[in-house]
Amino acid sequence: MRDHTTERDTTVRDTLNDIVIVGAGMAGLHTAEALRERGFEGRLTLVGEEAHHPYSRPPLSKEVLTGVGMDPSGGGPGWLVGHRSLRLRDEAAVEGLDLDFRPGSRAVGLDTEAREVRVSGPGGVEAVRYDGLVIATGARARRPDTDLAGVHVLRTLDDAEAVRAALESGGRLVVVGAGFVGAEVAASARAVGMDVTLVEAAPTPLTRVVDPRIGEVLTELHRENGVDVRLGVGVSGYEGRGRVERVRLTDGSAVETSLVVAGIGVHLNTEWLRGSGVELLADGSVACDEYSATSVPDVYAVGDLANWPHPRYGGRIRLEHWTNAAEQGEAAAHNLLAGGEGRTPFTPVPYFWSDQYKLKIQLLGQGTPADQVTFVHGSPEDRKFVAFLGRGGMLTGVLGLRSTPRTMRYRGLLEKPTTWDEALEAAGVTPAR
Repeated sequence: MRDHTTERDTTVRDTLNDIVIVGAGMAGLHTAEALRERGFEGRLTLVGEEAHHPYSRPPLSKEVLTGVGMDPSGGGPGWLVGHRSLRLRDEAAVEGLDLDFRPGSRAVGLDTEAREVRVSGPGGVEAVRYDGLVIATGARARRPDTDLAGVHVLRTLDDAEAVRAALESGGRLVVVGAGFVGAEVAASARAVGMDVTLVEAAPTPLTRVVDPRIGEVLTELHRENGVDVRLGVGVSGYEGRGRVERVRLTDGSAVETSLVVAGIGVHLNTEWLRGSGVELLADGSVACDEYSATSVPDVYAVGDLANWPHPRYGGRIRLEHWTNAAEQGEAAAHNLLAGGEGRTPFTPVPYFWSDQYKLKIQLLGQGTPADQVTFVHGSPEDRKFVAFLGRGGMLTGVLGLRSTPRTMRYRGLLEKPTTWDEALEAAGVTPAR
């Protein structure tokens, strides 16, 4: 066994000999790395439902669809050939973790009394024992209610490959849902010359993420780049003979198309936990405490499906962000190994970004709901700004467009409670009286 101990090593409990991580995405891989870095030398099993090695999801709706970053030399046996931007780690780095890695396998049940995960793999169903368990099975895309060919979702590498192949045929694309996935798909499709219609039932894009005043700026960004944006209207049906030919909208209109990509939310992959004793909330997320621990001893949850209390946001939160998957995996690894009073609450500053039309959008903290919005640098008209977002007299979020250094400068304001006036003063803006 390799010695993975580092100077950041913590005390590893003697009772932990076998740790199982279910989910081989960003959250699962970072958990595995953090466990080794912190001195765990026992058996470490990583169960992944996809046949691929762990890969990064953000490029799926951008570089993979446009072909930017493609590596003609490939990535070697067993790796993501041709997709340089997707590789989280090279083969040597993953081998150095000394994992019992099980790609193409999925968890189908959990017995918390026997401390066993039932895993369905190429050889059938097997009970895998654990002393510590980390749940990182994430989410899957919600699919439209149609069997017509040409209607796609985008969540996995296989999804992205299918959409890219369809884009190469040209023509018109209808994107349903203007969240980050839908908005990025629309931007990528325009970059390769597709005619694009973007349909969103809400009044502005990204309603769940940013204030409508910011959403209006993003709407104009799409329109300036040639996207036909339809807001405040939903989809009533998909029509065609075997293959989609048009999308019928709730206002009675229809859009002719041979290709649809739907970004209409996700289903959390937690069905396998039902009846196990692990508490699930109404939306299917896993109820965690401030340490990312579940209701069952030595069982933690990380990533998209983890729902935990955050002291600075007045309740529970759940984040589907790349950075959160990494940070929470590291935090859960520390808390699992330390146990008891050695654990540390997980209180991150939420952060995510999106690249659209060669412009970077970044959000620190929470962007909605907000009752105060002030552009402290730049302006929406210039398509370059930093905006503060607040609620109840407190700063809750910082959003930047084409303003990376200035946006990140204000992260410290969100690491502690900061009043609205204090935030404005830090930005050199005189608070209105």
